[in-house]
Amino acid sequence: MPETPPQLLPPPAEVLGVRRIRLAEVPAPRLTAEERRARDDAWAQMVLANPALFDGPVVACSGTSWPRPGELHVAWSRVTYRHYALRRVTASAAPTASLSVSVLQPTEDGRLLVGRMSTATAAPGRWQPAGGAVEPPPDGERLDLAALRRNAVRELAEETGVSAGPGELALWAVTRGRYGSVGVLFLAPPLPEAALRERFAALAPPERELVELAFVRSPADLPGLPGPHADYLAPLVRRFAREREREREREREQR
Repeated sequence: MPETPPQLLPPPAEVLGVRRIRLAEVPAPRLTAEERRARDDAWAQMVLANPALFDGPVVACSGTSWPRPGELHVAWSRVTYRHYALRRVTASAAPTASLSVSVLQPTEDGRLLVGRMSTATAAPGRWQPAGGAVEPPPDGERLDLAALRRNAVRELAEETGVSAGPGELALWAVTRGRYGSVGVLFLAPPLPEAALRERFAALAPPERELVELAFVRSPADLPGLPGPHADYLAPLVRRFAREREREREREREQR
């Protein structure tokens, strides 16, 4: 009897330093009629399991390259959310990587805000920073770093109630995860925990994408968050804690 091949596990998510991002639009992946039927069937099953799913316009990541250290080039295309149902179609080789933005919102004492997604989202119960899928720009407008910042500002306000100007968000890193998906991470100015909880509580409950907040200092805090975690959450918190410690060391040396 032939041996059953071992199950292939997805590679662990990475958090990579970046100083510059360039984006270029390319045509959406061309699908065969069979792929479109299989995609639509898979999407129908996903909606049946989670009626809150919405087939809205999103930006897909069609490819990446690093021409120089710290410089990321992203090829992107316009799709709708059902495109990601192709991840369930094993016979399809079409790229299904996504492009998202997230905001690292620290507290004044060096912890990071993370939130638990509601059951009405595409990732029910998952813990992650405030953020979401990038929406394509209107026709005639560019998708660039400034547009990504605007997406991030909107996600932060919608999910936490925190208002920040685009100029207050610093490009911090990118994540590379399952399916080759890319997440652009921005760092917001620190705020007191009490202020963050107050702004979150002021959001209308029916409109919340996050249903619970937590504040973590290191990966050791993550096992205390019940339920699934974003695949990049642990390496993100690890990198943030490491950089925070370096900042404290520099401060001690300057005294």
